[in-house]
Amino acid sequence: MLKLNNPDLLRNACLVAGEWVRAGSGETIIVTNPANGEIVGEVPSLAADEIEQAVDAAQKAFTTWSRLAAKDRSAALRRWFDLMVAHADDLAALMTAEQGKPLAEARGEALYAASFVEWFAEEGKRIYGDTIPAPTNDKRLIVLKQPIGVCAAITPWNFPAAMITRKAAPALAAGCTMIVKPAEQTPLTALALGVLAIKAGIPAGVFQVVTGKAREIGGVLTGSDVIRKLSFTGSTEVGRILMAQSAPTIKKLSLELGGNAPFIVFDDADLDAAVEGAIASKYRNAGQTCVCSNRLYVQAGVYDAFAEKLAARVAALPVGVGTEAGVLIGPLIDGDAIAKVESHVADAVSKGAKIVTGGKRHALGGTFFEPTVLTGTTQDMKIAREETFGPVAPLFRFETEEEVVAMANDTEFGLAAYFYTENVRRTWRVAEALEYGMVGHNTGLISNEVAPFGGVKQSGLGREGSRYGIEEYIEMKYLCSAIG
Repeated sequence: MLKLNNPDLLRNACLVAGEWVRAGSGETIIVTNPANGEIVGEVPSLAADEIEQAVDAAQKAFTTWSRLAAKDRSAALRRWFDLMVAHADDLAALMTAEQGKPLAEARGEALYAASFVEWFAEEGKRIYGDTIPAPTNDKRLIVLKQPIGVCAAITPWNFPAAMITRKAAPALAAGCTMIVKPAEQTPLTALALGVLAIKAGIPAGVFQVVTGKAREIGGVLTGSDVIRKLSFTGSTEVGRILMAQSAPTIKKLSLELGGNAPFIVFDDADLDAAVEGAIASKYRNAGQTCVCSNRLYVQAGVYDAFAEKLAARVAALPVGVGTEAGVLIGPLIDGDAIAKVESHVADAVSKGAKIVTGGKRHALGGTFFEPTVLTGTTQDMKIAREETFGPVAPLFRFETEEEVVAMANDTEFGLAAYFYTENVRRTWRVAEALEYGMVGHNTGLISNEVAPFGGVKQSGLGREGSRYGIEEYIEMKYLCSAIG
């Protein structure tokens, strides 16, 4: 049974125009705990006309919110941040209940999510325009930066809090209004953020949360002339659909899509550090992150030693329900997720890979899968081409720097990459040669609020976080003033 310090955070209605509303049809979506299948709550399945009401409310709210002084918007966001930190334990409990990640990891996400609100509360006061020296003395040339307008965000289930604040915080700081459509599996955290937004004094219609069928809501949001910006985190396949649907209204888009991250260990690397980096990158959230290492390339001279060290660490990772003390690996999100992991392992084994540890469903049953290490994996296997999104580390052997860079870049994706080396010259060569939007050198953790997050190739468009993130919610206007 889910117990919260503040039970008011658990909502079964959507936040529209400052009110908590249910679907007129009475239709709901059941939210279950992936660790045990128990019902955690239910949320409305809003119809298209009810989503339109949220769009109308966002448009009305934009008129006043965008005219507030940046300092006043910043103060409201700061209050939201303070409330998120104060309620971090409850937000963590909600995330563990609906998403499955261990409680300590969920609390870390709650604070990570709050960090974007704090960061952009300050960045909103630093949206600077420009003056341009005119070619003639009778004119003055000015560049203004203004909020783009009503925005929408469609967010995933793997980070139910952080993927919302990473989009909503810069939007609100810039003077935009935001409609959030969270994943059907994890809407409760989003609604709790809505409760805290209201408590922080963010006006009605500025931050709204709607739940329902993804296809129906997505159709309304992409088809609306009012919504000028859409931000989406999810699969490349769905990103392509949303991009096409947004084309008729020429929306500005931010797309954070699929990844197939390489993790490269050169023979001069600190192997113990590389093992710890691989654990952090590969097994966090049971391997269900878009920047997880999906392909581990290890140079031939250290391949066996690295495999042995990694397998020993992985075999000892505690698996269980996220609320249990000491658990580091929780369940996968649903049956489809575990079926995909099984298919990748089976395909690899059928083509010559060997299971060093794990490799099957966990004895706990349900959607738990044993943390796994495979050796002898090759580029022709599914696990090399597709994003596994599970706790499986396939180890690929390589001989030369040129070979591994080519192997790492042999994918349509370009989100994150990692490599370990103590050679300074190699560091710069490899970092610049990898075709990825983010590269970690001698670390498996690269995400924070101050750095730009995003990919290249078919991993997406735009950047989130950092001083660049707020630019995604701004339009540039050029003013030419004749003065005589």
